[in-house]
Amino acid sequence: MSDIKLPSNLPPWVQGHMERYVDSGGAEGHMWDSSVVPGGLGPIATLLLMAVGRRSGTILPLPLLYGKTGDDYVIVASKGGRPKHPAWYLNLIAAPEVDIQVATDRFRVRPRTTDGAEREALWTQMVAIYPPFVDYQAKTDRVFPVVVLERI
Repeated sequence: MSDIKLPSNLPPWVQGHMERYVDSGGAEGHMWDSSVVPGGLGPIATLLLMAVGRRSGTILPLPLLYGKTGDDYVIVASKGGRPKHPAWYLNLIAAPEVDIQVATDRFRVRPRTTDGAEREALWTQMVAIYPPFVDYQAKTDRVFPVVVLERI
């Protein structure tokens, strides 16, 4: 994928995961072994978010854990419990549409930040997929955005 510039400022385990995803066209890298972090339950499906940097204008890929709601995808802007939203989330809310790749399928989505009962239900679903989200949330006063990526 020549249109993707791989960032070099990510932790080595994230960098390696992303490289496998991109280099294989999604054939590898879709499943991430979450047991490398405390509380991880083993292999978890990831998608490759390809948001465009709001300052750089370049595609900034990032593998993210996901869940499903109907035909749509759900992601959580946790940033490991840091006090500020992740840059990818800020890029998402600045762009009305972005590309994602799920395994070998690349397509366009419209991101939508959830709230209320929908957010709570999807948060519960995502915590079941990845329990460390609870510990991350406990580290900060920031409420993690739960985002639905609607296929268009």
